[in-house]
Amino acid sequence: MTADPDTNPTGLTRPTCEVRLTGLATALPPNVLVQRDVVARAREVLGPRYATFERMVPAFENAGIDRRHSVVPLDWFGLPHGWASRNDAYVAGAMDLFRDAARGALADAGLSADRIDAVVTISSTGVATPTLEARAAVEMGFRPELLRVPVFGLGCAGGVSGLSIAREIAAARPGARVLVVAVETCTLLFRMDRMQKADIIATALFGDGAGAAVLSSDPADRGPVVGRGAQHMWPDTLQIMGWDVDDAGLGVVFDRSIPGFVTAEIAAAVASSLPAMGDRPIERMVCHPGGAKVITALEDALALAPGSLDAEREVLREAGNMSAPTVMFVLQKVLATRPTGRLMLAALGPGFTLSMLPVDA
Repeated sequence: MTADPDTNPTGLTRPTCEVRLTGLATALPPNVLVQRDVVARAREVLGPRYATFERMVPAFENAGIDRRHSVVPLDWFGLPHGWASRNDAYVAGAMDLFRDAARGALADAGLSADRIDAVVTISSTGVATPTLEARAAVEMGFRPELLRVPVFGLGCAGGVSGLSIAREIAAARPGARVLVVAVETCTLLFRMDRMQKADIIATALFGDGAGAAVLSSDPADRGPVVGRGAQHMWPDTLQIMGWDVDDAGLGVVFDRSIPGFVTAEIAAAVASSLPAMGDRPIERMVCHPGGAKVITALEDALALAPGSLDAEREVLREAGNMSAPTVMFVLQKVLATRPTGRLMLAALGPGFTLSMLPVDA
Protein backbone atom coordinates (compact mmCIF):
# COMPACT_ATOMS: atom_id res chain seq x y z
CA MET A 1 0.00 0.00 0.00
CA THR A 2 1.16 3.54 -0.74
CA ALA A 3 -0.19 6.80 0.62
CA ASP A 4 -2.06 8.90 -1.92
CA PRO A 5 -1.18 12.61 -1.68
CA ASP A 6 -4.84 13.65 -1.90
CA THR A 7 -7.13 13.76 1.10
CA ASN A 8 -10.79 13.01 1.58
CA PRO A 9 -13.32 15.59 2.85
CA THR A 10 -12.41 14.77 6.47
CA GLY A 11 -8.85 15.91 5.83
CA LEU A 12 -7.41 12.43 6.42
CA THR A 13 -4.96 10.95 3.95
CA ARG A 14 -6.49 8.08 2.01
CA PRO A 15 -4.20 5.06 1.62
CA THR A 16 -4.58 3.56 -1.83
CA CYS A 17 -2.90 0.87 -3.88
CA GLU A 18 -0.40 1.54 -6.61
CA VAL A 19 -2.17 1.13 -9.95
CA ARG A 20 -0.38 0.00 -13.10
CA LEU A 21 -1.25 0.00 -16.78
CA THR A 22 -0.81 -3.65 -17.74
CA GLY A 23 -2.55 -3.81 -21.13
CA LEU A 24 -3.38 -1.38 -23.95
CA ALA A 25 -4.92 -1.89 -27.38
CA THR A 26 -6.75 0.01 -30.10
CA ALA A 27 -9.20 -1.02 -32.82
CA LEU A 28 -10.47 0.46 -36.07
CA PRO A 29 -13.53 -0.51 -38.15
CA PRO A 30 -13.05 -2.00 -41.62
CA ASN A 31 -14.26 0.82 -43.87
CA VAL A 32 -11.43 3.18 -44.84
CA LEU A 33 -12.43 6.71 -45.81
CA VAL A 34 -9.62 8.32 -47.79
CA GLN A 35 -9.87 12.08 -47.33
CA ARG A 36 -9.93 12.89 -51.03
CA ASP A 37 -12.84 10.47 -51.49
CA VAL A 38 -14.64 12.08 -48.56
CA VAL A 39 -14.24 15.48 -50.22
CA ALA A 40 -15.69 14.14 -53.45
CA ARG A 41 -18.63 12.53 -51.63
CA ALA A 42 -19.24 15.66 -49.56
CA ARG A 43 -19.19 17.82 -52.69
CA GLU A 44 -21.75 15.50 -54.30
CA VAL A 45 -24.04 15.35 -51.27
CA LEU A 46 -23.60 18.75 -49.65
CA GLY A 47 -22.68 20.95 -52.61
CA PRO A 48 -26.26 21.32 -53.90
CA ARG A 49 -27.53 22.03 -50.36
CA TYR A 50 -24.81 24.34 -49.05
CA ALA A 51 -24.27 27.33 -51.31
CA THR A 52 -20.85 28.14 -49.90
CA PHE A 53 -19.60 24.56 -49.69
CA GLU A 54 -16.55 25.21 -51.89
CA ARG A 55 -15.36 27.74 -49.33
CA MET A 56 -15.32 24.90 -46.79
CA VAL A 57 -13.20 22.52 -48.90
CA PRO A 58 -9.95 23.83 -47.34
CA ALA A 59 -11.25 22.50 -44.00
CA PHE A 60 -10.88 19.00 -45.50
CA GLU A 61 -7.58 19.72 -47.22
CA ASN A 62 -5.92 21.38 -44.21
CA ALA A 63 -7.21 19.02 -41.53
CA GLY A 64 -3.95 17.06 -41.39
CA ILE A 65 -5.86 13.86 -42.18
CA ASP A 66 -5.10 11.31 -44.89
CA ARG A 67 -7.72 8.75 -43.94
CA ARG A 68 -10.32 7.82 -41.38
CA HIS A 69 -12.24 4.66 -40.60
CA SER A 70 -15.99 4.11 -40.34
CA VAL A 71 -18.37 1.40 -39.20
CA VAL A 72 -20.38 2.03 -42.38
CA PRO A 73 -19.21 2.26 -46.02
CA LEU A 74 -18.87 5.55 -47.90
CA ASP A 75 -22.11 5.07 -49.83
CA TRP A 76 -24.05 5.10 -46.52
CA PHE A 77 -23.45 8.83 -46.38
CA GLY A 78 -25.91 10.80 -48.44
CA LEU A 79 -28.81 8.43 -47.83
CA PRO A 80 -31.56 9.55 -45.43
CA HIS A 81 -31.10 8.31 -41.86
CA GLY A 82 -33.15 9.02 -38.77
CA TRP A 83 -32.38 8.44 -35.12
CA ALA A 84 -33.32 4.72 -35.17
CA SER A 85 -31.23 3.97 -38.26
CA ARG A 86 -28.18 5.77 -36.87
CA ASN A 87 -28.45 4.14 -33.48
CA ASP A 88 -28.87 0.65 -34.93
CA ALA A 89 -25.63 1.20 -36.85
CA TYR A 90 -24.03 2.51 -33.66
CA VAL A 91 -24.92 -0.58 -31.64
CA ALA A 92 -23.67 -2.96 -34.34
CA GLY A 93 -20.46 -1.06 -35.03
CA ALA A 94 -19.69 -0.22 -31.43
CA MET A 95 -20.11 -3.84 -30.37
CA ASP A 96 -17.52 -4.99 -32.91
CA LEU A 97 -15.11 -2.26 -31.82
CA PHE A 98 -15.69 -3.00 -28.13
CA ARG A 99 -14.88 -6.68 -28.57
CA ASP A 100 -11.80 -6.05 -30.71
CA ALA A 101 -10.29 -3.42 -28.42
CA ALA A 102 -11.14 -5.28 -25.20
CA ARG A 103 -9.68 -8.56 -26.45
CA GLY A 104 -6.54 -6.76 -27.57
CA ALA A 105 -6.03 -5.12 -24.18
CA LEU A 106 -6.65 -8.40 -22.35
CA ALA A 107 -4.15 -10.18 -24.60
CA ASP A 108 -1.61 -7.42 -23.99
CA ALA A 109 -2.12 -7.85 -20.24
CA GLY A 110 -1.93 -11.65 -20.50
CA LEU A 111 -5.37 -12.05 -18.93
CA SER A 112 -8.60 -13.83 -19.70
CA ALA A 113 -11.84 -11.88 -19.35
CA ASP A 114 -12.86 -13.78 -16.22
CA ARG A 115 -9.94 -12.14 -14.37
CA ILE A 116 -11.49 -8.70 -14.80
CA ASP A 117 -13.30 -7.26 -11.77
CA ALA A 118 -14.81 -4.13 -13.32
CA VAL A 119 -15.43 -2.65 -16.76
CA VAL A 120 -15.66 1.08 -17.44
CA THR A 121 -17.31 1.74 -20.81
CA ILE A 122 -16.99 5.21 -22.33
CA SER A 123 -19.19 6.19 -25.29
CA SER A 124 -21.08 9.32 -26.32
CA THR A 125 -22.06 8.73 -29.97
CA GLY A 126 -25.05 6.44 -29.47
CA VAL A 127 -27.32 4.88 -26.90
CA ALA A 128 -27.38 1.21 -25.89
CA THR A 129 -29.39 -0.16 -22.98
CA PRO A 130 -28.30 -2.76 -21.94
CA THR A 131 -24.94 -1.11 -22.41
CA LEU A 132 -22.07 -2.44 -24.52
CA GLU A 133 -20.23 -4.38 -21.80
CA ALA A 134 -23.46 -6.16 -20.79
CA ARG A 135 -24.19 -7.11 -24.41
CA ALA A 136 -20.66 -8.46 -24.78
CA ALA A 137 -20.46 -10.15 -21.37
CA VAL A 138 -21.26 -13.74 -22.29
CA GLU A 139 -19.21 -13.76 -25.48
CA MET A 140 -16.26 -12.08 -23.76
CA GLY A 141 -16.43 -14.38 -20.73
CA PHE A 142 -16.89 -11.74 -18.01
CA ARG A 143 -17.86 -13.01 -14.56
CA PRO A 144 -21.50 -12.52 -13.44
CA GLU A 145 -20.39 -10.39 -10.48
CA LEU A 146 -18.55 -7.92 -12.74
CA LEU A 147 -18.86 -4.28 -11.70
CA ARG A 148 -20.22 -2.36 -14.72
CA VAL A 149 -19.61 1.38 -15.04
CA PRO A 150 -20.98 2.79 -18.31
CA VAL A 151 -20.33 6.52 -18.80
CA PHE A 152 -21.99 8.79 -21.38
CA GLY A 153 -21.37 12.41 -22.32
CA LEU A 154 -17.63 12.92 -21.80
CA GLY A 155 -16.96 13.35 -25.52
CA CYS A 156 -13.35 13.94 -26.50
CA ALA A 157 -12.26 13.96 -22.84
CA GLY A 158 -13.67 10.47 -22.36
CA GLY A 159 -10.45 8.53 -22.93
CA VAL A 160 -8.50 10.35 -20.21
CA SER A 161 -11.49 10.61 -17.87
CA GLY A 162 -12.32 6.93 -18.38
CA LEU A 163 -8.79 5.89 -17.50
CA SER A 164 -8.99 8.10 -14.42
CA ILE A 165 -12.27 6.49 -13.32
CA ALA A 166 -10.81 3.02 -13.85
CA ARG A 167 -7.73 4.02 -11.88
CA GLU A 168 -9.86 5.14 -8.92
CA ILE A 169 -11.76 1.85 -8.90
CA ALA A 170 -8.56 -0.19 -9.02
CA ALA A 171 -6.96 1.91 -6.28
CA ALA A 172 -9.97 1.52 -4.00
CA ARG A 173 -10.10 -2.28 -4.46
CA PRO A 174 -6.70 -3.79 -3.66
CA GLY A 175 -5.80 -6.49 -6.16
CA ALA A 176 -8.51 -5.47 -8.64
CA ARG A 177 -8.11 -5.49 -12.39
CA VAL A 178 -10.23 -2.97 -14.28
CA LEU A 179 -10.88 -2.91 -18.02
CA VAL A 180 -11.71 0.47 -19.57
CA VAL A 181 -13.05 0.61 -23.13
CA ALA A 182 -13.72 3.84 -25.04
CA VAL A 183 -15.78 3.38 -28.21
CA GLU A 184 -17.03 6.08 -30.57
CA THR A 185 -18.74 6.00 -33.98
CA CYS A 186 -18.59 9.68 -34.84
CA THR A 187 -19.15 9.20 -38.58
CA LEU A 188 -22.74 8.03 -38.02
CA LEU A 189 -23.65 11.55 -36.90
CA PHE A 190 -23.15 13.00 -40.39
CA ARG A 191 -26.11 15.26 -41.11
CA MET A 192 -27.48 16.40 -44.47
CA ASP A 193 -30.41 18.23 -42.92
CA ARG A 194 -28.33 20.71 -40.88
CA MET A 195 -26.29 23.15 -42.91
CA GLN A 196 -24.29 24.56 -40.01
CA LYS A 197 -20.57 25.17 -40.34
CA ALA A 198 -19.88 22.87 -37.39
CA ASP A 199 -21.43 19.96 -39.29
CA ILE A 200 -19.12 20.54 -42.26
CA ILE A 201 -16.09 20.69 -39.95
CA ALA A 202 -17.21 17.46 -38.28
CA THR A 203 -17.51 15.81 -41.70
CA ALA A 204 -13.91 16.79 -42.41
CA LEU A 205 -12.52 15.71 -39.06
CA PHE A 206 -14.16 12.80 -37.27
CA GLY A 207 -13.66 9.05 -37.57
CA ASP A 208 -14.58 5.88 -35.67
CA GLY A 209 -12.45 3.77 -33.36
CA ALA A 210 -11.96 2.21 -29.95
CA GLY A 211 -9.27 2.01 -27.32
CA ALA A 212 -9.03 -0.27 -24.31
CA ALA A 213 -6.73 -0.61 -21.32
CA VAL A 214 -6.31 -2.86 -18.29
CA LEU A 215 -5.43 -1.20 -15.00
CA SER A 216 -4.38 -3.32 -12.03
CA SER A 217 -3.69 -2.85 -8.33
CA ASP A 218 -2.44 -6.42 -7.97
CA PRO A 219 1.12 -6.14 -6.58
CA ALA A 220 2.23 -8.97 -8.88
CA ASP A 221 1.39 -7.01 -12.04
CA ARG A 222 3.88 -4.81 -13.85
CA GLY A 223 3.58 -1.80 -16.13
CA PRO A 224 3.63 2.00 -16.05
CA VAL A 225 2.23 3.48 -12.84
CA VAL A 226 -1.01 5.43 -13.29
CA GLY A 227 -1.42 8.30 -10.84
CA ARG A 228 -4.51 10.13 -9.68
CA GLY A 229 -6.01 12.35 -12.37
CA ALA A 230 -7.39 15.86 -12.22
CA GLN A 231 -10.02 17.90 -14.04
CA HIS A 232 -10.59 21.58 -14.64
CA MET A 233 -14.01 22.82 -15.76
CA TRP A 234 -14.51 26.37 -17.00
CA PRO A 235 -17.76 28.13 -16.05
CA ASP A 236 -20.13 29.45 -18.71
CA THR A 237 -18.63 27.32 -21.50
CA LEU A 238 -21.39 24.78 -22.15
CA GLN A 239 -21.86 26.13 -25.67
CA ILE A 240 -18.33 25.26 -26.83
CA MET A 241 -18.76 21.52 -27.43
CA GLY A 242 -21.48 18.89 -27.19
CA TRP A 243 -24.57 17.54 -28.94
CA ASP A 244 -27.88 19.01 -30.03
CA VAL A 245 -30.54 16.28 -29.84
CA ASP A 246 -33.48 16.16 -32.25
CA ASP A 247 -35.62 13.63 -34.12
CA ALA A 248 -32.89 12.93 -36.69
CA GLY A 249 -30.21 12.16 -34.12
CA LEU A 250 -27.29 13.98 -32.54
CA GLY A 251 -26.01 17.21 -34.06
CA VAL A 252 -22.50 18.36 -33.28
CA VAL A 253 -21.80 21.51 -31.27
CA PHE A 254 -18.22 22.41 -32.16
CA ASP A 255 -17.37 26.06 -31.66
CA ARG A 256 -14.79 27.74 -33.89
CA SER A 257 -13.30 29.40 -30.80
CA ILE A 258 -11.70 26.16 -29.52
CA PRO A 259 -8.12 26.75 -30.81
CA GLY A 260 -8.15 30.30 -29.47
CA PHE A 261 -9.64 29.16 -26.18
CA VAL A 262 -6.88 26.56 -25.84
CA THR A 263 -4.21 29.19 -26.49
CA ALA A 264 -5.68 31.56 -23.93
CA GLU A 265 -6.76 29.21 -21.15
CA ILE A 266 -5.07 25.82 -21.05
CA ALA A 267 -1.67 26.76 -19.62
CA ALA A 268 -3.19 28.21 -16.44
CA ALA A 269 -5.56 25.25 -16.11
CA VAL A 270 -2.70 22.77 -16.44
CA ALA A 271 -0.61 24.68 -13.90
CA SER A 272 -3.44 24.77 -11.38
CA SER A 273 -4.10 21.02 -11.80
CA LEU A 274 -0.52 19.77 -11.45
CA PRO A 275 -0.16 20.04 -7.64
CA ALA A 276 -2.92 17.45 -7.13
CA MET A 277 -0.96 14.98 -9.26
CA GLY A 278 2.44 15.30 -7.61
CA ASP A 279 5.51 17.37 -8.39
CA ARG A 280 7.39 15.05 -10.73
CA PRO A 281 8.60 16.83 -13.89
CA ILE A 282 6.69 16.02 -17.07
CA GLU A 283 8.80 14.41 -19.77
CA ARG A 284 6.09 14.24 -22.42
CA MET A 285 2.55 15.53 -22.84
CA VAL A 286 0.21 12.95 -24.41
CA CYS A 287 -2.65 14.97 -25.84
CA HIS A 288 -5.96 14.30 -27.53
CA PRO A 289 -5.43 15.64 -31.08
CA GLY A 290 -8.69 17.50 -31.57
CA GLY A 291 -7.53 18.87 -34.91
CA ALA A 292 -4.46 20.27 -36.63
CA LYS A 293 -5.07 23.79 -35.29
CA VAL A 294 -5.71 22.48 -31.79
CA ILE A 295 -2.41 20.55 -31.78
CA THR A 296 -0.52 23.69 -32.78
CA ALA A 297 -2.42 25.69 -30.14
CA LEU A 298 -1.44 23.12 -27.49
CA GLU A 299 2.24 23.35 -28.44
CA ASP A 300 2.13 27.14 -28.33
CA ALA A 301 0.16 27.43 -25.09
CA LEU A 302 2.20 24.81 -23.21
CA ALA A 303 5.53 26.16 -24.50
CA LEU A 304 6.33 22.88 -26.25
CA ALA A 305 8.80 22.75 -29.10
CA PRO A 306 7.06 23.05 -32.49
CA GLY A 307 6.38 19.57 -33.83
CA SER A 308 6.91 17.89 -30.47
CA LEU A 309 3.38 16.46 -30.52
CA ASP A 310 4.41 14.22 -33.39
CA ALA A 311 2.48 11.13 -32.26
CA GLU A 312 -0.67 13.25 -32.03
CA ARG A 313 -0.25 14.45 -35.61
CA GLU A 314 0.45 10.90 -36.78
CA VAL A 315 -2.74 9.56 -35.18
CA LEU A 316 -4.76 12.43 -36.64
CA ARG A 317 -3.30 11.77 -40.08
CA GLU A 318 -3.97 8.02 -39.92
CA ALA A 319 -7.39 7.93 -38.27
CA GLY A 320 -8.76 11.44 -37.70
CA ASN A 321 -10.38 12.62 -34.49
CA MET A 322 -12.20 9.61 -33.01
CA SER A 323 -13.27 11.52 -29.90
CA ALA A 324 -12.75 9.59 -26.63
CA PRO A 325 -10.43 6.75 -27.74
CA THR A 326 -8.05 8.96 -29.74
CA VAL A 327 -5.73 9.68 -26.81
CA MET A 328 -5.28 5.93 -26.30
CA PHE A 329 -3.98 5.68 -29.87
CA VAL A 330 -1.49 8.44 -29.05
CA LEU A 331 -0.47 6.77 -25.78
CA GLN A 332 0.10 3.49 -27.60
CA LYS A 333 2.47 5.18 -30.05
CA VAL A 334 4.31 7.04 -27.30
CA LEU A 335 4.76 3.91 -25.15
CA ALA A 336 6.11 2.04 -28.19
CA THR A 337 9.12 4.38 -28.10
CA ARG A 338 9.92 3.13 -24.56
CA PRO A 339 9.88 6.53 -22.87
CA THR A 340 11.14 7.15 -19.35
CA GLY A 341 9.79 9.59 -16.82
CA ARG A 342 6.33 11.07 -16.42
CA LEU A 343 3.81 11.21 -19.23
CA MET A 344 0.84 13.54 -18.77
CA LEU A 345 -2.33 12.61 -20.64
CA ALA A 346 -4.58 15.56 -21.46
CA ALA A 347 -7.85 15.98 -23.33
CA LEU A 348 -10.53 18.64 -23.66
CA GLY A 349 -14.21 17.79 -23.84
CA PRO A 350 -17.77 19.01 -23.28
CA GLY A 351 -18.28 20.91 -20.10
CA PHE A 352 -15.93 22.63 -21.20
CA THR A 353 -13.44 20.46 -19.32
CA LEU A 354 -9.75 19.61 -19.27
CA SER A 355 -9.03 16.08 -18.06
CA MET A 356 -5.48 15.08 -17.09
CA LEU A 357 -3.85 11.87 -15.93
CA PRO A 358 -0.19 11.14 -15.04
CA VAL A 359 1.46 7.92 -16.22
CA ASP A 360 4.96 7.15 -14.96
CA ALA A 361 6.73 5.02 -17.56
